[in-house]
Amino acid sequence: MALIELTPSTDPFSPEIPDGSLHYYPHFFSKEEADALFEKLLHSIPWQQDKITLYGKTYDQPRLTSLHALEHTTYTYSNICMHSQPFTKELLELLNRIQTTDLNAYNSVLLNQYRDGKDSNGWHADDEPELGINPPIASISLGGERYFQFKHRTKEKERYKIKLGHGSLLVMKGEFQHHWLHQIPKTTKKINLRINLTFRKLN
Repeated sequence: MALIELTPSTDPFSPEIPDGSLHYYPHFFSKEEADALFEKLLHSIPWQQDKITLYGKTYDQPRLTSLHALEHTTYTYSNICMHSQPFTKELLELLNRIQTTDLNAYNSVLLNQYRDGKDSNGWHADDEPELGINPPIASISLGGERYFQFKHRTKEKERYKIKLGHGSLLVMKGEFQHHWLHQIPKTTKKINLRINLTFRKLN
């Protein structure tokens, strides 16, 4: 079944979906702000590439990552245990900027670097025990545009995609992580490098 593409008609854009909510801010940062953040994060973040094991085979994870937190912590997903680095000055400024719109008490951020269209993040939900019940996730996109696809776990007709732009913010709230799966799929199209920051609260 094809995914329905959602085109933002307002800023913020909040599509009506069951069992959770999404709020998309297409122009959360100006182009100048987003350009500067992209360059700073690209060259200052300690990016790493972890190994991931699927069906008994081990592969390089198809993207680079980095975990940062206000206090040292670990975060485990897909059999990967990440140890946090301290927040940088830029990450603290971004946390404060997000909280002018979204009042959730985030204390960590997982950064992803998608180097090209081959880098991806398969169908999943951010529902690890460390995140608690109904965890909010605030996601900043910088650089190349990529499709964010999401589908309901049980309602087959509820399948959508939104193209996440440079300098945008997407906030997932309510029961979204329990009822929906989401992904950044691979693409054969020529895509510029993308940096994604997902702010979350680790318990």
